[in-house]
Amino acid sequence: MLRRWPGGLVEYYGMTEGGGSCGLQCHEFPDKLHTVGKPLPGHDIRLIGEDGQEVPQGEIGEVVGRSGAMMVGYHNQPGKTSEAEWWSPEGLRYIRTGDVGRFDEDGFLTLMDRKKDMIISGGFNIYPSDLEAEIVQHPAVLEAAVVGVPSEQWGETPVAFIALKPGQGIAADELKAWVNGRLGKTQRLADLQIVDSLPRSHIGKVLKRELRDAYKAPANA
Repeated sequence: MLRRWPGGLVEYYGMTEGGGSCGLQCHEFPDKLHTVGKPLPGHDIRLIGEDGQEVPQGEIGEVVGRSGAMMVGYHNQPGKTSEAEWWSPEGLRYIRTGDVGRFDEDGFLTLMDRKKDMIISGGFNIYPSDLEAEIVQHPAVLEAAVVGVPSEQWGETPVAFIALKPGQGIAADELKAWVNGRLGKTQRLADLQIVDSLPRSHIGKVLKRELRDAYKAPANA
């Protein structure tokens, strides 16, 4: 888009419920296109851990935001409203995004995954997007989705669903071995299944819950 579109390109990141938003001047920071930019003026973005405390600079945490535009709450759903709020030690109200991210040394925010999609396997946090980014490096792969499935040994374990490019063919076991050879020991796939296409919502979002719910482990797993 930067090569073909006249003028500048600005990307915005935020949520309907309000809270903090970020902006990225893509044409000014071509080396930061993997990020969603910096918090906009008047917007306060912080990252918090599982304990509800802010994480140190450079570490991964859930994105929470505060600004002049925030919802009062979900209509007649006080419990859901409370779940969406985070209160700072100073008593300020923030909105939880459910996204997991990290600030780099220049203050740009990189999104990792949805918090609900993060896999906790043997006590290690595994981000499906990291695995998916590795899988799609294979020349036969069109797209990939990684989900966590129950595991007696690890609590959860990652499983990949792969759609191949038209005209391409590769055995699932061969592709799994290729992928696991490129991943860290704690990230390796327990299973890989090749599908015709990934299920998507009407706006094009991959429906990972459908994949997770429909998954059946091999009999010898």
